[in-house]
Amino acid sequence: MRFPRVTALDRLTLDIGPGVTGLVGSNGAGKSTLIKILLGLSPATEGRAEVLGLDVATSGAAIRERVGYMPEHDCLPPDVSATEFVVHMARMSGLPPTAARERTADTLRHVGLYEERYRPIGGYSTGMKQRVKLAQALVHDPQLVLLDEPTNGLDPVGRDEMLGLIRRIHTDFGISVLVTSHLLGELERTCDHVVVIDGGTLLRSSATSDFTQTTATLAVEVTDSETHPDGTGALREVLTDAGVTLIGHDGIDTEGLPGAGHILLIEATGEETYDVVRDSVAGLGLGLVRMEQRRHQIAEVFRTEQGAARTAAVPAAATTAGVVQQKGSGRDEH
Repeated sequence: MRFPRVTALDRLTLDIGPGVTGLVGSNGAGKSTLIKILLGLSPATEGRAEVLGLDVATSGAAIRERVGYMPEHDCLPPDVSATEFVVHMARMSGLPPTAARERTADTLRHVGLYEERYRPIGGYSTGMKQRVKLAQALVHDPQLVLLDEPTNGLDPVGRDEMLGLIRRIHTDFGISVLVTSHLLGELERTCDHVVVIDGGTLLRSSATSDFTQTTATLAVEVTDSETHPDGTGALREVLTDAGVTLIGHDGIDTEGLPGAGHILLIEATGEETYDVVRDSVAGLGLGLVRMEQRRHQIAEVFRTEQGAARTAAVPAAATTAGVVQQKGSGRDEH
């Protein structure tokens, strides 16, 4: 997708399968543009895209019958109730009146708005408005829902609740989800698969477990003692003398945990490394808080691959807007 002064999507080629897929990238990376192309709302400058086996260029209406869409922007009428609005959207999707009312009640109950369903939307909090947008995307029982920044404007509690709802869309109802976000931690615990884009180009497309694989780095956290007021420093010296390779310490491995400045990062060369650490901690009379293999976090992989992508030469290849294929064997990057 090219505009007069900017290329929103550039040679983006991917295949997304069933499940919960996260589309991650910074603001302006091209996430919303891709969703508009997949919905048939914005024609791609070059290339082709399919959703549920349907060509977006010729079957936009058929795609929108089978797909639910939760837009990023605030688009709700303030003077109607959630029930009125969601029933209207259900009717727009082709449901008869009785079915639309029944589906609306069930959907609003699922998103946690059943008790507030008759209040005007204008009096709703941001979190409640996001739930209304989610409800209207689900009310017609789609095969796929596209959620554009669904946690925008939510506080931490509201964000956790929304992520739980998103996960249950697939586990409880079998509806596949494509969710966009610029918050990497959200996708790490919600999605089966993650697609990372930057500047409209594909950085990586793989299973979440591939991003968060266990490394050969051992994280060790200890308590101080009267004999050793700086328990971490004492342990560092003993381990160094024992020939253990230290990778980092003192806040390098934060992981959002309290006391992360007292964590030592150690290269685990085998089971004997665990024995050396255990014996060293016991010999110093320190308390062992935790000793565990460290995991990659998506943010680390994103930073690494983003830097690599910006320094690598861009191949001269035909551009493809994107392919979302619900049926098929997998999530291969082409």
